[in-house]
Amino acid sequence: MQARQQMYLWDKRTIAMGTSNISRKDFLKNSVFTTLGLGIAPSLLAEGNRPATDASQPLLKGQANSVKLKNVRLETGFEYDGADVIATKTDLFTVEISNGKFSSIQPNNPKAKAIDAKGLLMLPSFKDMHIHLDKTNYGGPWKAVGKRQGGVKGMIALEQQILPEMLKTSTAHAEKLIELLQSCGSAFARSHVNIEPTSKLDSLKHLQVALENKKATFGAELVAFPQHGLFYTNSMPYMEEAAKMNIDFIGGVDPYSVDGDIAKPMDAIVKLALDHNKGIDIHLHETGDSGLKTVEYLIDRVNENPVLKGKTYLSHCFVLARLDKAKQEAVAERLAQAQIGIMSTIPFGGLIMPIPTLYKYGVKVATGNDSIIDHWNTWGSGSVLQKANIMAQLYGWGSEFNLSRSLKLATRDVLPLDDKGNQQWPKAGDEGSVVLIDASCSAEAVSRVSPVRSLIYQGNIVF
Repeated sequence: MQARQQMYLWDKRTIAMGTSNISRKDFLKNSVFTTLGLGIAPSLLAEGNRPATDASQPLLKGQANSVKLKNVRLETGFEYDGADVIATKTDLFTVEISNGKFSSIQPNNPKAKAIDAKGLLMLPSFKDMHIHLDKTNYGGPWKAVGKRQGGVKGMIALEQQILPEMLKTSTAHAEKLIELLQSCGSAFARSHVNIEPTSKLDSLKHLQVALENKKATFGAELVAFPQHGLFYTNSMPYMEEAAKMNIDFIGGVDPYSVDGDIAKPMDAIVKLALDHNKGIDIHLHETGDSGLKTVEYLIDRVNENPVLKGKTYLSHCFVLARLDKAKQEAVAERLAQAQIGIMSTIPFGGLIMPIPTLYKYGVKVATGNDSIIDHWNTWGSGSVLQKANIMAQLYGWGSEFNLSRSLKLATRDVLPLDDKGNQQWPKAGDEGSVVLIDASCSAEAVSRVSPVRSLIYQGNIVF
């Protein structure tokens, strides 16, 4: 076990720092199945049926998006002491993924011709729901953030200086960052991408190249993000062009502090989303009265346009942490009724976001790594499982039940067991994107941020 852990950590350092002489591809080729604790029946190693060593290729030739595994550990229920959940029951299964979806979940057959998962726990793959893949220093020399000056507008001025140089390598850096997310179990991300007069549409185009290169092993949705303000830097012409392209959400940022008004930029965002059938995901860092008014303004616009319900989000929304309990409850209820979700980075500095209150009213909550090692942020492990762990610590969710529920922050609400302990995942027809993790159950995985040993995306083994 110690040797496996050391090799796993060595691989992560190699990917992150690029300091080893062996390439990631060669490393995977030489040691992936021994490092990850996976074995393959000798008959599957015959010429023409060798396991893929390139993450963009399916496991077996002629079986694209398909894989069969035995000795897979799945959660089957809760163990109770009275009304209290004290443990999670598991059992071993043989599972098959065909054409990117689960096609069979059967009692374990140790003699099956299949990849041996050796008792590793299978969980839904993770999703990073707030990240900026298009602008990162990751994959290059280490550099901590510098001193910030001039608030958000000072950072806008800094970006206007450095983005032209960053764009020269943004595709390669995005691919490295995707590999980091994959190594931490994420097979999907919602990425905001700069759309402003400095980058124009280049940041988007460069990221789309990276995503195309990774499309067999990673999924994404994109937010056209006017980082420099819709009107502060006249980003509207570029946002209008981006809205016609292959993006999924119209973004925004602190309308009052950046653009000097709430209604004008918010109305423009809503109109773009309606005109082009997109969702909405707005950065809102403002914690004062303008922050609350922005939340309430968006709720009103969504209620006026019900087609936006279920596809509108507020990222960060730190103003919620500044409200008294009664107001938090009232706003959470209105957000839930409007089906507006919160994409909350964790931790929050000195703020304690009311995530339990949001859950209480049924508000959809997700998380992401946000900026990873760039001019905004020094931090970023790439792990959303770590985010679930931090959330559980913040709110004292240390019980078996609460830890198991915390996993949904990493999987975007997909849990193996429902609140009553009934098995609900995986089922035939579910997307075949999973992690194999070195843990006995999801509660342990969250508590210990257990190491991810393998990632499968729609039936394709990533590593």
